[in-house]
Amino acid sequence: MSIFNSSIGKKLIMSISGLFLVLFLTLHMCLNLVSVFSPEGFQKVCDFMGLPIVGIMVPILAFGFIIHIIYAFYLTITNLKSRGGLKRYEVATKSAADSWASKNMIYLGAIVVLGITLHLTHFWADMQLEEWMGGESADPNVLLGQTFGNLPITLIYIAWFVAIWLHLSHGFWSALQTLGCNNQIWFKRWKTIGIVYVTILMGGFATTAIAAYCRVNGLL
Repeated sequence: MSIFNSSIGKKLIMSISGLFLVLFLTLHMCLNLVSVFSPEGFQKVCDFMGLPIVGIMVPILAFGFIIHIIYAFYLTITNLKSRGGLKRYEVATKSAADSWASKNMIYLGAIVVLGITLHLTHFWADMQLEEWMGGESADPNVLLGQTFGNLPITLIYIAWFVAIWLHLSHGFWSALQTLGCNNQIWFKRWKTIGIVYVTILMGGFATTAIAAYCRVNGLL
């Protein structure tokens, strides 16, 4: 049986693609934080990200993201059919089963996708896509200010970050469990490590948004 056809194979692919996306988010957050401390440094970072060699990563990232979504929805539909209703994935511990995030991963995932669509229209479309179309990329600092200088937009982004946090707080350790890191002692440690890591990760994104809002509105 092919790994693409077996249930465990699909879970492995979704776990690996999910961890790949966590790695991307980590890099993305670190680059974004530069804007908090140095607008000039952020400009240089964005110039570097616009290089052709870096642009090669865009289709790879898109492929990983699409694969993750496809397998997530496929596994959810399979579970619905096999269980006859909308029930959560089976997990190894009672605490995990009681987790709100574990029961609502598919909905959180849908919110994350909607947020990414919004994010792409705010930044990627005016920067990388504009360059690909032969135009001039928008100034990243100006774009950052225009986006997060608006309080409703900033609040929407923060709500999105919370949804990603909830999604990853379950997905991080769940992926490691699927990959075999399910020793009883280390399982609890991985859960704690995952929550701390994801909190720092999304806290970094939120800091970028809040700092940009404060700077534009003369609060920083």
